[in-house]
Amino acid sequence: MEADRSKPLRILLVEDEPLVAMAIEDSLEVQNVGVVGPAGTVAEALDLIAKGGIDAALLDVTLRGERVDSVADALSAKGIPFVFTTGHGAAGLPLSHQDRPVLTKPFREIEMTDAIDRYFRGGA
Repeated sequence: MEADRSKPLRILLVEDEPLVAMAIEDSLEVQNVGVVGPAGTVAEALDLIAKGGIDAALLDVTLRGERVDSVADALSAKGIPFVFTTGHGAAGLPLSHQDRPVLTKPFREIEMTDAIDRYFRGGA
């Protein structure tokens, strides 16, 4: 299904560091992206996924020491594409999602833009 480019993409932001979340949110809004969240806990993320209206997600691998495996599983079950954001590399990803794209922290805005275009807007 081709995304309607006139309508803002709605991306769930799952990030537990407030300053990082604000910086990502600012970058996304400049790119005509609607931000859902940010969710700083696994429970918040799962609640936002259950409410729906999400086109894609940027998903930190660990939230306040809690792994996000259940969040990745919930996104996958609903067919919602996502990119992991982590400073720990692919080795820290949930085993069932090792093939998912990763933005390695700290990442630059252009790297995030490229990932959004490639994985969420059908640029790949």
